[in-house]
Amino acid sequence: MNTSTLVLKQSSKKYQWAMALLYCAVSVLFLAHLAIGAKALTIEQLLAAFSAFDRNNFDHIIIWNIRLPRALIAISVGASLAVAGAIMQGVTKNPLASPSILGLLAGAAFAIVVALGWFGIDSPLYTPWIAALGASSAALLVGFIAHAAPGGATPHNLTLAGAAVSAFLAAIVTVFQLSNEDDFDDLREWLSGSLAGNNIEVVIAIAPWMILAMLAAILLSNKITLLAMGDETAKGLGLSTTRLKIQLMLTVVMLTACSVAMAGPVGFIGLVIPHISRFFIGADYRKVIPFSALLGACFLLGVDIIARVVISPAEISTGIATAIIGAPIFVYLIKAKLA
Repeated sequence: MNTSTLVLKQSSKKYQWAMALLYCAVSVLFLAHLAIGAKALTIEQLLAAFSAFDRNNFDHIIIWNIRLPRALIAISVGASLAVAGAIMQGVTKNPLASPSILGLLAGAAFAIVVALGWFGIDSPLYTPWIAALGASSAALLVGFIAHAAPGGATPHNLTLAGAAVSAFLAAIVTVFQLSNEDDFDDLREWLSGSLAGNNIEVVIAIAPWMILAMLAAILLSNKITLLAMGDETAKGLGLSTTRLKIQLMLTVVMLTACSVAMAGPVGFIGLVIPHISRFFIGADYRKVIPFSALLGACFLLGVDIIARVVISPAEISTGIATAIIGAPIFVYLIKAKLA
């Protein structure tokens, strides 16, 4: 057995162990998310709620109507935004690329605010598609601005254009809120990124589209690795880079739109998690995509637990908590790479 084969086998075994640990971590955090809150619940109570649900038992109602949907949303949104960020960073070769930095979160949130505040559209059957329209429009606007700037769509120009579009859309949303506080007041917490208030029907309606987009990301993951090497290299290996980028863009838009429809614009997950994933397992996107999905789910489950208990019985908005925790992690990663 030569050295390269041995290294590949060791790398594969390390990845398998890492994935197994993440699966265990998601399971543990999922149970902790169900048990921890203003009213602490035991494992026995959780098992009883799932095995012999009693609609007259208040603990069972808490688990099924409040905590279970919230935990499933945390898993879905954390995984989706992490994968969306990983794809964006691989395609653009921009370490700052993420749904929040390049304006997709802001565009999706803006579209839902208009739909809810002006037209009263709040059905989970429609909100993902409304959010997708907003996210894709914002992405196209960011791309247009970056292409028009001196030097073209460089990572620097894309980042600046994304920040400008995000700030502009956030300002318009603020104007809407100030001009009609009664209609837009209910959106205040949602706009900061909140996992609370949704029921299991929302998860059932939106999660299938997330799963389809996640499967698309996994199927395209090998091509992302080639694309990350550069367009010329990818074309030399027979890839149609334009078609691939369109497919990946649609995947990112759907993941982002469904996440915003479920939980509002939750930032930093798509920025930080892909960096941590590549730090541990390298730049092979066949590994980065599934690893990022599980790590993103773990991260948002953990952050949401902290957000619920740190000032109990009150709560911090989950989107605010992700920023508080994610920002120092990102600064550390930057320092580690520059060191």
